[in-house]
Amino acid sequence: MGKLRYGPARVPSRQSPADAIRLLKERKYTACEIDFASGFWMDYPWAEEFGKLARKAGIALSVHAPIAGFMGHVERDKKQRMAVGMLDHSAGIAKAAGAEVVVFHPGFLLGRERKNAIASVVEQLAELRERLEGKGRDVDFGVEVMGRVRELGSAEDIFAISKALPWVRPVIDFAHLHAVTDGGFTTVKAFREILSGANKLLPRGAPFHIHFSDIAYANRNESRHLPYGEGTLRVDPLRSALARFARPATVITESPDETSHQAIRAVLSQAGKSSSQRASTASASSSRSRLRRN
Repeated sequence: MGKLRYGPARVPSRQSPADAIRLLKERKYTACEIDFASGFWMDYPWAEEFGKLARKAGIALSVHAPIAGFMGHVERDKKQRMAVGMLDHSAGIAKAAGAEVVVFHPGFLLGRERKNAIASVVEQLAELRERLEGKGRDVDFGVEVMGRVRELGSAEDIFAISKALPWVRPVIDFAHLHAVTDGGFTTVKAFREILSGANKLLPRGAPFHIHFSDIAYANRNESRHLPYGEGTLRVDPLRSALARFARPATVITESPDETSHQAIRAVLSQAGKSSSQRASTASASSSRSRLRRN
């Protein structure tokens, strides 16, 4: 198994870059996704300092672009131009911070056949790339698997987009996949098959980029992220599936609370250990718990 990095989908403090890095280190994180899904809050000097401190601390960064920053619009109108601006600015912040990838959502079918919607996304992304290269903002983008069964964003959709553009990577959101398959991600095989598809598309040395949390869903559509253990998605089979690949991985937790973040981290931290080592660690943890109770 390659190197595994793990961290939250939100910067833990907006007070200062130093405060944010201090919290990430205290919580034993080795990755963090800069959270612009709801809007931009970080300026370029903040991003530069945050990136510098993250590199010193060995923390890998990524950026999540605003939700409205998607390509594949039917009309080249104000909304499309706004989306281009959002992705452009996300790439600028990513470049300043030294982030590995800009995560974005693939958009919508908007009444079109799936193949036509994908072709539109690819076309508009290619145009965006030309704009970014002219500004020195040519960072890799990551298109995320979505949790809407009747919309754009299935694993097959994001694989098709990634295959068409070498600078676009698939971002695997296992909570979304669990939702759209009506709870189908309970086995190592299910996780391994999706990772295998992504593995064929990623450049050499590029890590899997994974989003993970427990999830509530209805009618094969995501409803909300849950505290870990309240739903049916578990991280153990992901850990086992990742162990089958030499490729490194960055796992971003989208859980709603710190307790869940740490519960997932504890399981993932066992990756690469033998069953006897895991049993020994679990026994030691149990012993410490008994001592604290006594």
